Amino acid sequence: MTAISTKGFDQVMEEVAYTWFNRFIALRFMEVNSYLPQKVRPFTDEENRFNPQLINDALDLDFVDRNTVYSYKDRNDTDGLYRYLLISLCNDMNQYLPGMFTKIDDYATLLFPDNLLREESVLSRLVSDIDEDSWNDQVQIIGWLYQFYNTEPKYRVYARKSGTKIKKEEIPAVTQLFTPDWIVKYMTENSLGRLWLDGHPDDKMKASFRYYLDEAKQEPEVEKELEKIRVEHSRITPEEIKFIDPCMGSGHILVYAFDVLMQIYGSQGYTQRDAASLILKNNIYGLDIDERAYQLSYFALMMKARQYSRRIFNEHIEPNVMDIKESNGINYKTLDKFRELKPLAAKLVDLFRDAKEYGSILIVDFTSQQLDLLENRLEEIYSNIGFGDLFDAQDAEDLYILMKPLIRQARIMSQKYDTVVTNPPYNPVSNCSARIQDYAKRHYPDSKADFFAIFMEKADSLLKNNAYYGMINMHSWMFLSSYETLREKALRTNTIINMAHLGAKAFEEIGGEVVQTTAFVMNKNYLPSYKGTYSRLVDCNSQDSKEEAFLNKTNIHYSLASNFSKIPGSPVAYWIKEGLYKAFKSKLIYDFSISPSQNITGNNKRFTRLFWELEKSKINHKDKWIFYAKGGSFRRWYGNMETLVNWTPEARHIYQYGDGEHASQIIKEEYWYKKGITWGLIATRTPSFRVMPEGATFDKGGSTVLINPYY
Repeated sequence: MTAISTKGFDQVMEEVAYTWFNRFIALRFMEVNSYLPQKVRPFTDEENRFNPQLINDALDLDFVDRNTVYSYKDRNDTDGLYRYLLISLCNDMNQYLPGMFTKIDDYATLLFPDNLLREESVLSRLVSDIDEDSWNDQVQIIGWLYQFYNTEPKYRVYARKSGTKIKKEEIPAVTQLFTPDWIVKYMTENSLGRLWLDGHPDDKMKASFRYYLDEAKQEPEVEKELEKIRVEHSRITPEEIKFIDPCMGSGHILVYAFDVLMQIYGSQGYTQRDAASLILKNNIYGLDIDERAYQLSYFALMMKARQYSRRIFNEHIEPNVMDIKESNGINYKTLDKFRELKPLAAKLVDLFRDAKEYGSILIVDFTSQQLDLLENRLEEIYSNIGFGDLFDAQDAEDLYILMKPLIRQARIMSQKYDTVVTNPPYNPVSNCSARIQDYAKRHYPDSKADFFAIFMEKADSLLKNNAYYGMINMHSWMFLSSYETLREKALRTNTIINMAHLGAKAFEEIGGEVVQTTAFVMNKNYLPSYKGTYSRLVDCNSQDSKEEAFLNKTNIHYSLASNFSKIPGSPVAYWIKEGLYKAFKSKLIYDFSISPSQNITGNNKRFTRLFWELEKSKINHKDKWIFYAKGGSFRRWYGNMETLVNWTPEARHIYQYGDGEHASQIIKEEYWYKKGITWGLIATRTPSFRVMPEGATFDKGGSTVLINPYY
């Protein structure tokens, strides 16, 4: 009841559900791969039938109480025995994988699922519905199951009334999207892999990177700059590399980074066992707002390490991955224990209040030295527990438990990295609380509209100079005017090394044309004459066809970084030919044309006709009926002029002043009857421009430009 009163009934039920969901997945994965230290099969027998060996071997297990086992057997309570054995196994696993098998609260034990031995139970389906091969060293299955788990919560959020704000605890389900495997490899190989190959050329390693894009031939002055970067990267040792995914989800990107790092360590003569330990300790970092995601990322990394080292569970390594913790439960009065460091401790507490709502977009400006001071004082406080009264000791212990992870996550969020790779959430900030919207406006004014854009700025802020970041996100940042400032800033401080422009249908679970994506790799260094490599995949209509086209290099473009700024708005129009860029050096249409608003009759049914409906004598005279450009279907250069508009003084008066019922407007008289260029406001393809003849005019559906009479 205490948990329910604090968190709410629904939240407690959800926590218990995902706790057991995660543990069942973990046990099944370890069972299939023979990774369980207890050498027992919790769900199946040796033939992989749903017949738990755990029950048959109950009396031989050293983590159970034999009298309890006898008691269940005497009562012939097989279901109760199995429940007891599974809970005992999870408790025993705490010593090996504490991040996944945390201490179980009493209420979580009470809410343990019933009837697990039945034919259609969740465990039976886990065994029967997913073939054993899918679990064999396939850590990616964890991510797919996590996404499947989130399907129902995501549906519930989207089924609500439009305009309803997304709650803090709903954000993970709404934004979680499992990244296709080949895109993960593309981003990681071209960032982390490139970082290493820059300074440590290795043809064998490079050949193993299927999705690595070779650099285009560069001009001599660019090669000189690149050589400086290579010299800098040649000084990096494997143990110094820092790689982070600030939106790690279930750890898919981190797991592949682990494989790439294993190759890097191996190339320098490290054993697999040593390399696995060092990668967990030194190289890989990850953050997420969702505890479920953290547990699965932690587990996935530990399983990847176990693949290379049989002893990894006994080393008690804590990977550098976290779900972001909140400081809401900390009493400011207890911060007095920090003495002269209380203001610094209070600053940390204030920073992480409601932190799960903000996630890793929080700006953390603590120095390593400041965090060292806080951590040393916290350890001192903890070491003195027992020397004061009982209540003081309890306060000190609570403070230690709550402050320790805040200091740890502040370190992760404030340090700089050699590589950042992520698939950020795609979620308009307007869907979130007023607090988030205000934070985005204050700290990310150039990207405040959507989290995917904010994370472009965040990734950049996490990087060391000359470091790399890879990302897949919505391609709208490349073109829309709302991201023009963000785009110009990104292109002014970074260089696009390469891109896989995916377009629609890059994610099989998302249909239609709504989610248009691009994956890219940038270097934190501005090289204006660098020639980037762009794989254009927007015309491929499936995930598989995009991957195939990428590997076959069927539509590759090369573009100078400086070209984009030659076009107004700096769109990342990498496919444009050099001649068109040169055209922008001359006068632009913008310079000598004008778009003089638009005509709106307010009642087209009353004021427009098709030209064959009127007598010829009434058509195309200044004070009668004139041709009216309304857009229409795709047609180039001329045509789509079938409509006439009433241009009598009486009608024009209504357009200018309205009729009391309909909104209307009319362009200034100086722009009447002018020859212009028109096109459709709405188009499913590229715009088709047409001549609007002299004596005609246009409405809102037929966007039009005229020669500026003042030019």
